[in-house]
Amino acid sequence: MLLAERYRMEAPLGHGGMGQVWRAHDELLQRDLAVKILPFAASDEVARERFRVEARAAARVVHPQVVTVYDYEVDGDAAYLIMELVDGGHLGEELAAHGPMDPARVLDIGAQVARGLDTAHQHGVVHRDIKPSNLLLAEDGTVKIADFGIARLLDDSAAALTLTGQVLGTSLYLAPERARGQAAGPASDVYALGCVLYELLTGRPPFDEHSAVAALLRHVETPPIPPSALRPGTPPGVERCLLEMLVKDPEQRPPASQVASWCRSAILAEQQVTDQEPPAATCTATVPLPVAESAYVPEPAPVPERAAHAAPRPFARAHWWASARRRARALVEQPIPAVPE
Repeated sequence: MLLAERYRMEAPLGHGGMGQVWRAHDELLQRDLAVKILPFAASDEVARERFRVEARAAARVVHPQVVTVYDYEVDGDAAYLIMELVDGGHLGEELAAHGPMDPARVLDIGAQVARGLDTAHQHGVVHRDIKPSNLLLAEDGTVKIADFGIARLLDDSAAALTLTGQVLGTSLYLAPERARGQAAGPASDVYALGCVLYELLTGRPPFDEHSAVAALLRHVETPPIPPSALRPGTPPGVERCLLEMLVKDPEQRPPASQVASWCRSAILAEQQVTDQEPPAATCTATVPLPVAESAYVPEPAPVPERAAHAAPRPFARAHWWASARRRARALVEQPIPAVPE
């Protein structure tokens, strides 16, 4: 199949609730890429316009940690989003294959994703569906945020094209305000990222429920179990950062830029602990933890099977520390890319 007389569809890569993803080849520019197919009713002009707005929103977000959107097409009864191809799988697969990750790797992922989100938020775009399967892995360990095509702009024109009350996020990573039916904002992405990092560290999401309704209720009402209760030896600074990302009030959560800064600082601090064995460092936070959450004492709970043998990935620990430290230092002075006109 040749789409728009230039994109040759080669093989399916996967599918989900929002459509199918295919590996494709751009015959004009001679490069491999990915095409996401989003079917909708051919007669639904509102859906078509919504897709156009979301595709343009996704294309505005240009950052090394965001999957680049190159083009879009509407053909017959389907819409096509043409994107950068990332060959390394996603974090959900990584977690399933290897179990919980070393704190250094978790911090590295947190810094990368937070910087990508910060760029999107500055351009008025909220992802609304941050979860492990939407965080793709390049072969060099770089993490890229996918599926900004389902994001909505924060301005009124885009909001009007999004169905009221439609829940696009996954219940295990859905912020409390969204569970209450309120609009998503940048703080909702920060909460979802906190849930993902918590899961990468401990082997389970903060609220691991089989029922979506039960999970949503716990997001709204229940403080998360401190990560150190599930992963003994969790650095205090890492735990504090995660708990601040998971506060119930969106106005009390740190912005994505602050999360990126905390993660970079914690990477460097923990590297110094490893090299020199000084007292453990903690993150410096601008938002204090709520008393009720910081004082929470969980009931005894079994440690998940994967968390019980939470060994580092097959990669050497020293390799991850060095890689994370280099990336943290490089990101400190990395400018935000300009938005293409």
